[in-house]
Amino acid sequence: MTSQSQEFLTHLGSLIHQLREERGITQKTFATKLGTAQSAIARIEAGQQNISTEMLSRISAVLERDLVNLSEGSLSIQINGGKKLSGTIPVKTSKNAAVALLAASLLNKSTTTLKRVPKIEEVHRLIEVLKSIGVSVVWNNGDLTITPPEKLSLSDIDAVAAGRTRSIILFIGALLHRSKRFRIPQAAGCKLGARTIKPHLYALEELGVSITTKHDNYTIEHKGLSSGRIVLYESGDTVTENVLMAAALTPGTTTIRYASANYQVQDLCYFLETLGVKIEGIGTTTLVVHGIKEINTPVEYHLSEDPIEAMFFIAAAAVTRSAIKIERCPIDFLELELLTLEKMGFKYTASKRYKAANGKTDLVDIKTRPSRLIAPSEKIHPRPYPGLNIDNLPFFAVIATQAEGQTFIHDWVFENRAIYYKELDKLGADTILGDQHRFYVTGPTKLKAQEIVCPPALRPAAIILIAMLAAEGTSTLRNIYSINRGYEDLVKRLNSLGADIHLLRSV
Repeated sequence: MTSQSQEFLTHLGSLIHQLREERGITQKTFATKLGTAQSAIARIEAGQQNISTEMLSRISAVLERDLVNLSEGSLSIQINGGKKLSGTIPVKTSKNAAVALLAASLLNKSTTTLKRVPKIEEVHRLIEVLKSIGVSVVWNNGDLTITPPEKLSLSDIDAVAAGRTRSIILFIGALLHRSKRFRIPQAAGCKLGARTIKPHLYALEELGVSITTKHDNYTIEHKGLSSGRIVLYESGDTVTENVLMAAALTPGTTTIRYASANYQVQDLCYFLETLGVKIEGIGTTTLVVHGIKEINTPVEYHLSEDPIEAMFFIAAAAVTRSAIKIERCPIDFLELELLTLEKMGFKYTASKRYKAANGKTDLVDIKTRPSRLIAPSEKIHPRPYPGLNIDNLPFFAVIATQAEGQTFIHDWVFENRAIYYKELDKLGADTILGDQHRFYVTGPTKLKAQEIVCPPALRPAAIILIAMLAAEGTSTLRNIYSINRGYEDLVKRLNSLGADIHLLRSV
């Protein structure tokens, strides 16, 4: 066996071990499900046994993760569309809050336990980064226990994992308290056009931080942090989160003006309060952070639910004209979306509000009904919270394919995202791309099955999947890594509602 083959088997065995433990499956139970001996599982996980393609496929089915294509992101799915959805689906916790809290856990010298963390590619990449710098990260079913070492090995950071997610930028605010000079790899993630880090630079330099952009990394330096008053250049989520983490362990009062008040920022604020940091103005655009000298206490925090995932299922119900129940929807971050849909003729009912496990976020259960939709007379456009969420805007592009009349969608935030909406035309949509920000949809149209390569951006990819659910016939969506970045077990969960989706595996 070549050293390269052995390296592959070792990596694959480690991955199988990790996924098995994440799902709470013992070696003995795993062996039984696979029809093999426990000793064979032990050899596989130790990288000491060759694995046939058939066994890989069986392991993938048991673990509900495609191991053959996992590293390359070449997993594809086949959708037999045109089916009504029915049943109940609970909303999982927030992707964007999870990645922020993974970074924020580095503020705590003691152990942090995050409850019900979504098992998605974005989270897995950041866990790989944390482990590479010496942090202990242990799954216990859906919970993550994070324990940093006394000294981080920042020079050993996993550049490959970091390079596959833009969320790595969130490590800046936390690592400022661990080192006065360090580097992080250049951020990647969704391909949505120019996404400058200048707002981060402008904000953090007010605290005494210098950020230099190199061709493949950011070099961050400071001689000591000082509290103060910061006016954000843009009301961005990640820049607000970076400043919050920087201010949390900077003694004194830091005022953040024109901050994002979005759901993930609020979740981070609640988490920081759990760590003992007092924050005034949560949910507003002015945050006052009372920084403390040290955080060294075991904490447990429940992430709140994801409004963007809730919108995915609302959109799927609207496009397929289905009656489903969507539980645990964070209503404060969906009200404008629902109002817009209501004016388009969408019919639904919502339960009384109740609290999420964090004790802060208001949730409702939404029941959808088959609805005849009409195009709105006004343009649909996003704004920072409390406006229509920027990540929820793409769902209206696919919803509009089933609305009578012409819908004007103004996606002013990203240079490239509206261009990806044109992929809907391949499924029979009638659209016009006015420019890179203005998109017009005329409906209703009968969607048809097609084979499409997944757009390299999470939300545009998700709306193609929704359109395929409504398109009669068999569609194929190739390379769904971008979807797996943000949605956990989506195929399985859609199938639980009556969808007919199959994984396509190829070596």
